[in-house]
Amino acid sequence: MSRELSSYHREVAATNRGMILDAALRLFLESGYDRTSLARVAEGAGVSKATLFKQFPTKAELFEATVLAAGGSPDAEPVDLPTGGFRAGLVALGRAYAEVLTRPRMVALMRTVIAESPRFPELRERTFDFGTLPVLATLGRYLRAEHAAGTADIEDPDVASAQFLGMIASAIFWPRLVHGTWSITDDEQLRAVDEAADTITARYAAPGDRTRQART
Repeated sequence: MSRELSSYHREVAATNRGMILDAALRLFLESGYDRTSLARVAEGAGVSKATLFKQFPTKAELFEATVLAAGGSPDAEPVDLPTGGFRAGLVALGRAYAEVLTRPRMVALMRTVIAESPRFPELRERTFDFGTLPVLATLGRYLRAEHAAGTADIEDPDVASAQFLGMIASAIFWPRLVHGTWSITDDEQLRAVDEAADTITARYAAPGDRTRQART
């Protein structure tokens, strides 16, 4: 009986969390960080303030969870990693990451962080754990697996991951974030991912595999 109740309560908590995050996303985008209160989020989600506070004691924690949920897409299909070598996996993961970065809600939420964090120390000091996003977690596992298999020489997967993602973000995300009218075509976006994959492959692929994995 206790197991059934525990399972039921977990299901209720997960449902409440989803409703809270949906309401928070809507309110943060409509009203900004300053004018969105936890009480308004609870009302919008149809839950009690006590229920909300139990999962998100502060507004900064709720905002962080909202950003990560917007980038997580729990219903999305997992990245299908091809078997064509180290570079092919990087391209697949890079394209998935680019899709996350170009979601309008992600751009809008990150603009909120930049615009409002100077006035709110709790938001400015928050360290968003982007490594929990599915595509980034998959990238970390992929780099470690390639190193273990000997197809790549990656002593520090975190550094390699930051290098790869940074090249993509600097090409397709940061200009969009700073300049509201800036745009990039689908072909340009794909080329940015391909070039980032080329650079990481040239740097980390095992010497015997670099020629084989070069773009054709």
